[in-house]
Amino acid sequence: MDNKKRELAIFGGGCFWCTEAIFQEVKGVEKVVPGYSGGNAPGKPTYREICSGLTGHAEVIQVSYDADIISYEELLLIFMTTHDPTTLNRQGADSGTQYRSVIYYHEENQKEIAEVVIKEVAKYFDNPVVTEIAPLDIFYEAEEYHQDYYQNNTEQGYCNFVITPKLAKFRKLYSDKLK
Repeated sequence: MDNKKRELAIFGGGCFWCTEAIFQEVKGVEKVVPGYSGGNAPGKPTYREICSGLTGHAEVIQVSYDADIISYEELLLIFMTTHDPTTLNRQGADSGTQYRSVIYYHEENQKEIAEVVIKEVAKYFDNPVVTEIAPLDIFYEAEEYHQDYYQNNTEQGYCNFVITPKLAKFRKLYSDKLK
């Protein structure tokens, strides 16, 4: 019998390859699925459509986790400190609404926790936090080639120059939260 307390969280912090790579290393996280949410295109959008910026979707990750091992609040703290929540529609060189900082909540309790965490971390940033908090409408899983992207492409230029340094910083900051 499985007594795990599984829950879901959905975050968008720029490129989903970066956020996926980070959360795959967090103790208590069982699965991370890159995808899209928050837009208004009819039917399941494609990566190409998302990149056009016309669908309104954000690149996000769906995190399945064991709430007995890691809390939603702890996941939010990791999320808020491993990307720049003060840049509107941009993370590093990636720009467009699809790269916005966003938290999609499943229930009111997640919304309330997100509001508290954002208020707490905001005082550590020089600029205002622009992270959006919105109810989850639909989550669309990204195409297969986006799944486990960093793990499958560590030698690729973007991975080497953008994701690997982010992971190093994350591992140092959250060594107690690593699998």
